[in-house]
Amino acid sequence: MAVEGVTGRSVLVTGAAGGIGDACARVLESVGATVARWDLAGDVGADLESGGTLAVDVTDAGAVAAAWDRTERAVGPISVLVHTAGVLRTGSAMDLGDDWEICMAVNGTGTRNVAGEAGRRFVAATAAGAELGVIVGVSSNAAATPRTSMAAYGASKAAATAYLRSLGLELAPHGIRCNIVSPGSTDTPMLRGMWSAGDESAAVVAGDSASFRLGIPLGRIARPEDVAQTVLFLCSDAARHVTLHDLRVDGGATLDM
Repeated sequence: MAVEGVTGRSVLVTGAAGGIGDACARVLESVGATVARWDLAGDVGADLESGGTLAVDVTDAGAVAAAWDRTERAVGPISVLVHTAGVLRTGSAMDLGDDWEICMAVNGTGTRNVAGEAGRRFVAATAAGAELGVIVGVSSNAAATPRTSMAAYGASKAAATAYLRSLGLELAPHGIRCNIVSPGSTDTPMLRGMWSAGDESAAVVAGDSASFRLGIPLGRIARPEDVAQTVLFLCSDAARHVTLHDLRVDGGATLDM
């Protein structure tokens, strides 16, 4: 199935080794995009032309720029960025240890490094007559809703969201769109890594008043593909008049706040 604005274009997906990033890469490939994959858990010698995942540390701006050059030599000019790379650390807001630095480095600075690099390159390419660029960053509904034991993560995702919206404002006069997708609980290794007693999905759906956490009105945890399909929409021409938007994909868990 062809999707206008995506089919035939070269797309970069970060955090693509698993979870939401892998789902995004697969959905984009299924509609005919050429997808380049980055992930810290990738291979430094990856063959990007054959679908390999390149090892890239998004906290290193120089490494991001070098990897972008290498990626474009392999798959051609990138015109769509889907940035999903991120980490989750949990702990009390009063005793964070190094969790604050880790979350801010990957989720905050990493977003600035990758999306900022994309923005600069897309502006230059657009001025030279290339297709208009598109950026979609995957943040979290925790960016806008307080969570017990998730202060560092929520703050870092709030930083990423605010940065992407400001970046989008600067890119809009060039016709370049920049949007955010904010998932809630999604069935990924990241979520399951928070569970200590087997499958805790029912408890997540039900919510927990003791920790001031609402449940999920739709009664299910998201699948990575649910998020990926939303990303596909924002990458496509169907969303050609949507920018600076933060789209929740959380089954109503934050009452769209």
